[in-house]
Amino acid sequence: MTAPLPSGTLYIVGTPIGNLGDMTFRAVETLKAVDLIAAEDTRHTGRLLQHFAISTPQTSYHTHNWRKRLPTLLTHLEAGKTLALVSDAGMPGISDPGFELVEACAESGFLVVPIPGATAAITALCASGLSPQPFTFDGFLPAKGRLRKTMLNAMAQELRTMVIYESPHRLLATLQDLITALEPERRVAIARELTKQYEEIWRGSLAEAITHYQNKAPRGEFTLVIAGSAPPQAGPPPSEADLKERLQALVESGLSRSQASRQLAQATQQPRRDLYQLALTLPELALPELALPEDEGDESP
Repeated sequence: MTAPLPSGTLYIVGTPIGNLGDMTFRAVETLKAVDLIAAEDTRHTGRLLQHFAISTPQTSYHTHNWRKRLPTLLTHLEAGKTLALVSDAGMPGISDPGFELVEACAESGFLVVPIPGATAAITALCASGLSPQPFTFDGFLPAKGRLRKTMLNAMAQELRTMVIYESPHRLLATLQDLITALEPERRVAIARELTKQYEEIWRGSLAEAITHYQNKAPRGEFTLVIAGSAPPQAGPPPSEADLKERLQALVESGLSRSQASRQLAQATQQPRRDLYQLALTLPELALPELALPEDEGDESP
């Protein structure tokens, strides 16, 4: 920095999501100039600081201590000191604590200055091959329960490209839930280990993704970019032959007749009961059948 930093300022500093070459000159200069760095993991950030010969002291600020640490950091700023907030990777506050500190600083009148850096969501979106705008970002989906089901149902109606994060041990379960809520042929780009040595961006349908990752164990952190739903088209209703063909494809992807009927009803606005009766005429498959729609209760996807 060629000039002293303004006192009582919080800097939101982006760090590399993998490749250290993505660290910006401005980020390095800022971390050298501030009085204190609040880091998600001081050991992880310590290696980054060592690489760039940064000697600024650190304090921890993470999921388990942010409520306790927040007043101390505000007191630090009130004393006219400067502070940088960093996460383990990317821009702080996206999938880690940070929003609360920024909100508190804004409410207290402290200057908040972003120092942009790499973000997995935007990086994956730009390389996905799917329409980058408009898009939505939802981070990690709720792990289970009613909130997860509500989110998946909302995604089924979403016209915009969607970006979510997922861990390797939950990837297959999330792909199956997406197939149930959306449709097997929905396009998806799945990015892993972005900017790192084993970076991979896989593209295909949700059904193809299940097969791919059943044969190749998921490793690394994943960013999923999912095509939005096609807008409703005005025109004649689909024929019975077309509906049967689409039901057959859904059942062959692993859905029950009941699930396939529900999903196709959402996509075509046709009565679900009529579609279920049509699904019963499909050739028998070696798959367990669910109850009739009116007896399903609170069946989870």
